[in-house]
Amino acid sequence: MRKPVNVLVLTYWSLADALIQTYTLPYLRIIQKRLPPGSRLYLLTMEKSKSAVAQNPAAEALQQEGITWWPKRYYPFGFKAIMHWGVLVLGLLINIRRYRIHCIHGWATPAGSAGYVLSVLTGVRLVIDSYEPHAEAMVENGTWKKNSLAFQLLFALEKRQTKRATHLIAAHAGMLDYARLTYGVELNNLLVKPACVDLNLFHFWNEQDHRLMMELGLEGKIVAIYAGKFGGIYLDREVFDFLKAAHEFWGERFRTLVLTSHQEEEIASFCKRSNLSRHVVITRFVPHREVPRYLSLADFALTPVKPVPTKRYCTPIKDGEYWAMGLPVVIPDGISEDSEIIRAENAGVVLRELNAEAYRSALTELEVLMAEPRAELRNRIRALAVKHRNFSIAEKVYDVVYGQ
Repeated sequence: MRKPVNVLVLTYWSLADALIQTYTLPYLRIIQKRLPPGSRLYLLTMEKSKSAVAQNPAAEALQQEGITWWPKRYYPFGFKAIMHWGVLVLGLLINIRRYRIHCIHGWATPAGSAGYVLSVLTGVRLVIDSYEPHAEAMVENGTWKKNSLAFQLLFALEKRQTKRATHLIAAHAGMLDYARLTYGVELNNLLVKPACVDLNLFHFWNEQDHRLMMELGLEGKIVAIYAGKFGGIYLDREVFDFLKAAHEFWGERFRTLVLTSHQEEEIASFCKRSNLSRHVVITRFVPHREVPRYLSLADFALTPVKPVPTKRYCTPIKDGEYWAMGLPVVIPDGISEDSEIIRAENAGVVLRELNAEAYRSALTELEVLMAEPRAELRNRIRALAVKHRNFSIAEKVYDVVYGQ
């Protein structure tokens, strides 16, 4: 019988963040099933407020699943953050010994950087999940400069993580070439796992919620939907320019539903810059489990990831959710493998350019696509989620990492 294996999971997100709820916890439950009896997972999150670090009802539920939550304070990169991480690493070194940690599992390279340091100091094996370029992506989207300390430090640590990890779990097979060309490392330990989706939660056979549709004033409308933020790794002005074009194309038949945490002032400012009537954009902030209810009201969805070079290695979580709901997707070119899948399968529209002419062309294509019988279109697109975003893909990956 195999001995218990205790795993320290490092993330750079808060427990309430969708990246924990939809992009981390489902996989931890898969990992848990592959560990020997008596094993335990320790989940470290970075919380932006003291109240979030205080006792959280979710902690007890996680504890019952065999997952111990270790919340720590988040600080943006700078002197305070570096000092904080120095103290944090010392505390983790003690806990790695106290709780007999056998594996450090870093989620994305920022958290993986701390995992690398801990692995070097303790000799504990290192696994990097969601392995994709972060340092270069931050430069491409304008957050960092290439000569900044933040970029140079993370880039150097990404290269060291690449060399040290026993397994690298990427969202895209292209990371094999990226590691060779950028870090000078030939990989023989790369596994590929896209952002999978709960096909039971996200499904289109739930009837449209007519009460919600009436509440939002969407009866008889052509509805676009976007679930996420603007800015950073996502487009902002371009999204609202596209919505302006859609409103001109369909007139008052068109509405867009945005599920976001952005405040009213921000949304109003985006609309004003694009000369888009504010009433066209309906905003809501809803829990993740409520998202399918709103997606069921839409005719098509938006994935406005900035088309910078490193985004070919990412995997937008929202695409799997949109596909599972049978929604055509409008997406820029060069985003993961998703742009090519959407183009090849006629499952939406790929924007080769971000300008008025491209938007008008995309809307014409969308109108033709949406003329396809609704049930046939939904079934055809959902099949993409079943094929490309099924949790069975993740199960096979974690079999390799933990199932031996």
